[in-house]
Amino acid sequence: MKDAQKPDHISLINLIGRLREGRFVIPDFQRDFEWKPSDIRELLKSIFLDYYIGSLLLWKGKEVTFDALACEPIYGFEGKKDEPEHVVLDGQQRLTALYYAFFAPDKPAPGRKNRAVYFLRIDRFMNNEQDEAIEYEWLKKRLDKILGSDEVQFAEHIFPLSIVGSGRHLYKWLSDYEKYWQARADDAEATDMERAQKAKQHARDAQEFADYVSELIDQYQVSYIELDQELEIEKVCDIFTQINSRGIRLDVFDLINALLKPKDMQLKHMWREAEPRLEFVETEKMNVYILQVMSILRQAYCSPKYLYFLLPGVEKPVRDPDGTRRKDILVSTAHEFVTLWDESVEALERAIKLLKHPHEFGVSSSNYIPYVSILPVFASLQATAKRLPAEQRLDAQRKIRHWYWASVFINRYSGSVESTSARDFLDVTAWFGDDVAPPAAIREFHQRFRSIDLRREVRRGTSVYNGIFNLLVLNGARDWMTGNVPQPDELDDHHIVPKSWEAEGLERNLIDSILNRSPLTDETNRHIIRNRLPNEYLPQWIGKNTNRDVVAILESHFISAKALQILLRDPFTAADFGEFILERQRTLLDAIEYLLVKERVDLPPNLRALDASIERVEISLRKLIADELGENPARLPGHIASEIDQRIQRAARKNATLDLDYYAKMAGKLEFTDLRELQGIITSGTHWPKFQDLFLNKVALNTKFDQLAELRNGIRHSRGVSQVAQKEGEAAVIWFEQMLAKRVPVILPPDRSASHPFADASLDG
Repeated sequence: MKDAQKPDHISLINLIGRLREGRFVIPDFQRDFEWKPSDIRELLKSIFLDYYIGSLLLWKGKEVTFDALACEPIYGFEGKKDEPEHVVLDGQQRLTALYYAFFAPDKPAPGRKNRAVYFLRIDRFMNNEQDEAIEYEWLKKRLDKILGSDEVQFAEHIFPLSIVGSGRHLYKWLSDYEKYWQARADDAEATDMERAQKAKQHARDAQEFADYVSELIDQYQVSYIELDQELEIEKVCDIFTQINSRGIRLDVFDLINALLKPKDMQLKHMWREAEPRLEFVETEKMNVYILQVMSILRQAYCSPKYLYFLLPGVEKPVRDPDGTRRKDILVSTAHEFVTLWDESVEALERAIKLLKHPHEFGVSSSNYIPYVSILPVFASLQATAKRLPAEQRLDAQRKIRHWYWASVFINRYSGSVESTSARDFLDVTAWFGDDVAPPAAIREFHQRFRSIDLRREVRRGTSVYNGIFNLLVLNGARDWMTGNVPQPDELDDHHIVPKSWEAEGLERNLIDSILNRSPLTDETNRHIIRNRLPNEYLPQWIGKNTNRDVVAILESHFISAKALQILLRDPFTAADFGEFILERQRTLLDAIEYLLVKERVDLPPNLRALDASIERVEISLRKLIADELGENPARLPGHIASEIDQRIQRAARKNATLDLDYYAKMAGKLEFTDLRELQGIITSGTHWPKFQDLFLNKVALNTKFDQLAELRNGIRHSRGVSQVAQKEGEAAVIWFEQMLAKRVPVILPPDRSASHPFADASLDG
């Protein structure tokens, strides 16, 4: 029988040489190169960490074969096209990714307008930060700066991977990089010992890196199977079809399971026992998520290479800040591994229960989890918070919630999940003990949430779409037919204006936006909406109930009174629909600000309404003071002005984008006052005459402030609010609204309040 298959392997340096020479070609029936830049980065990471990248299937070709299959060079190939040797049947994406990274052809990355160039950050790589070491760039200015100067590369520890493809220039670059840092060390020796020591460390790292790269490209092996060139085309195509239709998924869980078997541990059996406890979440990765939680709890990181260090007795290399290298054992015994596994399963189970709870995170079904991939870090943070002293857990949970919602609405877990999980775990746990260091994700959320375009959220399953649906559940969205809050498993996202409605000028896909959807039961959809326009079904619904009840139920769905009036218009046109969409977007973004940015999501709905009323009173009081005292902040009492300035300085340190010009003015400064300070300004001996004709009696005014403050502080600081305090506080709110209406209009919270999100937490009034 003819030897049709020849298993073999090739070194990386020889593979790169064959890529340079154009020895590999792609048959026409293969799909186009479609890897994302991040996929290429992950392949490069695997190579530089000496991981297996899979086997190639090659067919040794001849001219008639290349012609018959209409073979083309690898994407981006820039050399001669007359020396093909192998048809690539399996491994096209990997080979093309290697060519793209190691030769940096002047071709756009797939789906992009510009090319991507790949680099390795030597300082990070040598500091065991391999997950962050490989980068890519496609901004032309930045590329011109990096590629145009070896000195820039050396100074920033940037190793362009295209140097690997350049052959002999590689060794010269590595040598020059070491010489550069040795020269910096020599220059600083006499004047700056600390700088000299750092430069020496970089020089030592350069030598280590050069040795590592030289050994890697010479000894790293890529396996391949070569089919005989005399094999018939039909048989080759059949082999290719079988490979692509019957592939078996092999992931890191299977690998860890295989490595544990010699230790008499059956990981698959452990998974079968755990699976029913976690079945709410529909994902094939839950077994891997358990391993990731184990890894995060032990070492913060959870990418596949870190999971290997969970094996009992395996040593993990660690490099201390001073450059010292040592080895740690994270899990000593099989018993310890099982204990950590059980702890991680329990952490995931608790986390899932929290997400499902309609008063915690509002995930009514697995379909409405914003990110399944956020589960490992979310569960790990919950487990870490549980270990804190009892008095610290309340604040830790508040911070976890804030981070979670920020991650949802900035699409944080749509990219490099493992590295993001590690970064967030470290940042949030550090935040547990340091209130002045919120993670960057929190700041980004506060700055960006107003720019979220909910009109584009038309598909269930995306982070923002599901996040809005969860928020509706958390808001206690009531059923339109019964007025009750439905059970979570009864809910689905039904259209408010039916999908079947067609109108001239209707924007494409807008009918499916989350802005035109709400959590309703199938029964309500059948009996009330019935595929009709709102101007037909709403009047019938209102006619059988009180207008007040209907408005209250719709407001629980973030459908405002103004939105209701728009929906009732007859005829109802595409322009009316557009106006409704804009109004609901405004209402939902206000809800995100109030519930998530200002962290009122923990309040029950009745206290939220009261809290919002109190906030309107505070804002109206600030407007009143600004109107009466004018634009000169020097007119504020000295001790209050001093407190305000300190708060503005603290906020500016946390948020570099703070508009300091605005906060130097009276209106801006007053945004940083608390209720008691507003009381102090109005009732001060200097300013009372300006307000006396409005409030009449200072003693009565102070009593109302006391009642309002008692209710406000009970709500804002999660203290119990007695029935008496609540009633007196409600009366005080009504009194202030009536008094203030004589001088200032009803005021809604300004959008700019999100620009100093941590100011409110420090104001205890």
